[in-house]
Amino acid sequence: MTALNTTRNTQLQAAPIGFGFARFVAAFHAWNDVRATRKALSVLSDRELEDIGLTRADIANFSIR
Repeated sequence: MTALNTTRNTQLQAAPIGFGFARFVAAFHAWNDVRATRKALSVLSDRELEDIGLTRADIANFSIR
């Protein structure tokens, strides 16, 4: 089984001008984390998904809030 490290420093420390860019970068990282998670889940078999309490339909609805 593969372990994924999904921890990321999410503190925004920037000057007021760079704050918008920092928010953009944080949003991009969040989007990419969801994309990578969906990709990792999609390669699991139905049995493996059942073991963790998910179905194929759950993958399409997966998002990090």
